[in-house]
Amino acid sequence: MASTLKRERTVKQVAVVGAGLMGHGIAQVFARGGCSVKLYDTNESALRTSKERIRSNLKLCIETGFEDKTIVDKVLSRIETTRDLREAVQGADFVTEAVFEDLNLKKEVFKEIDAATGDRVIMASNTSGLDISEVGKGIRKSDRLLITHWFNPPHLIPVVEVLKTEATTDKTLQWTLSFLKEMGKEPVHILKQVPGFLVNRIQTAMFREVIGLLEAGVATAENIDRAVSGSFGLRLAAIGPLATVDLAGVHLWFQGATNLYPLFDDSKKPQKTLAEMVEKGNLGKKTGKGFFDYQAGSAKGNEEEIRDKKLLGILGILRKYKGD
Repeated sequence: MASTLKRERTVKQVAVVGAGLMGHGIAQVFARGGCSVKLYDTNESALRTSKERIRSNLKLCIETGFEDKTIVDKVLSRIETTRDLREAVQGADFVTEAVFEDLNLKKEVFKEIDAATGDRVIMASNTSGLDISEVGKGIRKSDRLLITHWFNPPHLIPVVEVLKTEATTDKTLQWTLSFLKEMGKEPVHILKQVPGFLVNRIQTAMFREVIGLLEAGVATAENIDRAVSGSFGLRLAAIGPLATVDLAGVHLWFQGATNLYPLFDDSKKPQKTLAEMVEKGNLGKKTGKGFFDYQAGSAKGNEEEIRDKKLLGILGILRKYKGD
């Protein structure tokens, strides 16, 4: 029998399962929103690092005038770390899973979460493309399971994609949308689950063309990034792609599509450039080299901090024009 659900109750306790790239930032959002957060990971070093990363995130927000200096102690005091999954999720009103993108791993994690939580909990997966309906088949509270897909860095990017599974109730969906809004996010309800969901499909389609242009020698990696971030990339922060078409004129975009669609890269598998980079171990910042050089002393060494400062500046402007 589907359990009852009341949005009126106050969310007091949140659990985040996985303290890695996304988990620590998600925990930060919930703590910033006033929730008590238990952050779980099997790795003690990951938990320790997560607190340091949250502190660094908050200090950058203070330096850019986005937060008051008292925010660090407030947020960190609301986050408790643990290596005991049962301890992390017991008594939680909302649980977010942010472990590796492995369906079997997620199945095992949600079985444990399901067994250790009460009937009023909402369980969410941060998967970027897996079919979590498969997870729901193995748990009792499948009606209270859904997807909340965050974007990196999660403490700064407003949008969270929200998707129902086959068993998710409408009440669970609406409760989650409302809760995320209260946490300062912009939840986007995805009506139909397709591989990659919405944003990653759009992003990957652009990425395929970017690699095609790079391989064709149209521009360097540096100039491709400069061109995108300084043109429609910047504009997209203020107005979406479909509204952009409306303003310019649908007929003009129709003509452009007629001329360009046949010329776009239509690779059905990752291009040679990507395959060679993976083979050589040039995996990006984590290895010191990707499309750019990230080794000590390089211009790209502090790229994440530069990115976050730019994002905070853009978010400040958007907040102003939203009247927040």
